[in-house]
Amino acid sequence: MRNYPTIQDIREARERLKPHVRHTPLLRADKIEKAAGCQLYLKPETLQITGAFKIRGALNKALSLSRKEIANGIIATSSGNHAQGLAYAARMLGVKAILVLPVTTPKIKIENTKALGAEVILFDGDTAARWKRVYEIAEENKYAAVHAFEDPIVMAGQGTIGCEILEDLDDVDTVIVPVGGGGLISGIATAIKETKPSVRVIGAEPALTPKYFHSRINKERTSLPLKNTIADGLRLSVPGQNPYPIIEKYVDEIVLVDDEHIIAGMRALAKDAKLIAEPAASIGVGALLAGSINVKTDEKVCAVLSGGNWDLGDLAEIYNVAG
Repeated sequence: MRNYPTIQDIREARERLKPHVRHTPLLRADKIEKAAGCQLYLKPETLQITGAFKIRGALNKALSLSRKEIANGIIATSSGNHAQGLAYAARMLGVKAILVLPVTTPKIKIENTKALGAEVILFDGDTAARWKRVYEIAEENKYAAVHAFEDPIVMAGQGTIGCEILEDLDDVDTVIVPVGGGGLISGIATAIKETKPSVRVIGAEPALTPKYFHSRINKERTSLPLKNTIADGLRLSVPGQNPYPIIEKYVDEIVLVDDEHIIAGMRALAKDAKLIAEPAASIGVGALLAGSINVKTDEKVCAVLSGGNWDLGDLAEIYNVAG
């Protein structure tokens, strides 16, 4: 089996997902443009069925498996959004979903996952330890494990976002994508570069978890100590094994964004675009506000807002403290 998605895989995913997921709109963010320094468009996956893009990959994978493979259930670990996507897919297909979530997962993501009918197991450990536990449980119970970013079929599902962007804004110049495990940007970059190579694809990564940034400098996958960042959905210490070569091939630049600028992005999106975005989703706008990406005033830039699932109390605190 290939460990990367092709443009054909992504096109097939689009057809498979069309009846089940939203083609999210592309919104012009006029009020943020002066501060961003470009013509800014937003791809709000915050408006997706489960409040995040992850449903695309999770459902694409679940629909590609045979009934026999998923008969006993499907299992994964996630910081929360992949969990909700997989729980939704399992409910739609009438099978059991088991999600192993970090103890630090925002309550809203835990509650939403449970509300979709999934069994939630809270686990105190890093990503590698959580996946080790997932595979143990999967083997014991004959569950189908669905990796959030290593699986090429999951990546293909995420890549459908790239197809939609090109369809809705065929003269887009630059697309900015949040970078966590790497599945989202791998899929989007493949869709864009294999369709229109002139479009610039930029990855935005938290400055506190700069794994892909340093891996590019070191010319090899580089593991870093895990630090806390407000962008919990992007908090990983090591680049994905399968996304890494795709990112090296197709992503033009990776920029680092401090937490304070991620928060500035969140505030701008709420105040001026009327969109509630979680920190991980706000990182692209934060990068533009920080001046971390070289753009021109007439450049058409699309920032992918990956999700909007964050505790309202935490959002209120950020909006209130910031002014």
